[in-house]
Amino acid sequence: MMALLQVIRSIVFTVIAYGSMPIVALICLPWALLDRRGAFAAAHIWCRIAMWCARWIVGLKTEVRGTPPKGGALVVGKHQSFLDIIMIFAAIPRGKFIMKKELIYTPVVGQYGLMMGCIPVNRGKRGAAIKKMKADVAAGRTEDGQLIIFPQGTRVPPGEKRPYKIGTAVLYEQLEQDCYPVAVNVGLFWPAHGLVKKPGTAVIEFLPPIAPGKSTIEFMAELEAVIEAGSDRLMAEARG
Repeated sequence: MMALLQVIRSIVFTVIAYGSMPIVALICLPWALLDRRGAFAAAHIWCRIAMWCARWIVGLKTEVRGTPPKGGALVVGKHQSFLDIIMIFAAIPRGKFIMKKELIYTPVVGQYGLMMGCIPVNRGKRGAAIKKMKADVAAGRTEDGQLIIFPQGTRVPPGEKRPYKIGTAVLYEQLEQDCYPVAVNVGLFWPAHGLVKKPGTAVIEFLPPIAPGKSTIEFMAELEAVIEAGSDRLMAEARG
């Protein structure tokens, strides 16, 4: 009976949360078309609506730990589900994503992503994707903001291991900014695939930044070690 009730709650959450997305987008569209700040405002409003609905409809609370960056920075997060995207973006003032090119054709998400300065890449052509990321990042460096990338390139369910891709190190070298690793446990409650959301406390944690100037090998080793250890710690805490 409780399982059925959670399924019903998850359906209600999905209808309300995702149904509010085009409404917020439409209301904010005139501002967003005139000023990029309008696009950021719309995205932040929707993220807060989604997190509020998650708390009060399915019993899924959200918590941000650590110190999110306010100025220019590279934010590198563990990616377990759509919830970590929502929480990371909501925690920083001007986040923009390295996103797969197909998403630009997604209604609302694609259009607002481009207005905010998100960088679409073709994941099937790794060398060309890295070259394009470097060019796009260099072209946008005059704009203050936080560039968000998921180093494994896709959602990775809790317990699974995927390699960290070298494109993150390329951006780290290109930007010459602090890199903020982000650990998460959100996949325990909001799965990468499937409808049902579980009650609990989803946590993301901004870990101490990695200063610029490290070699590629040193940076990638430290990045993977701190994100994986931090995420394992958060998941063990949630399970306990």
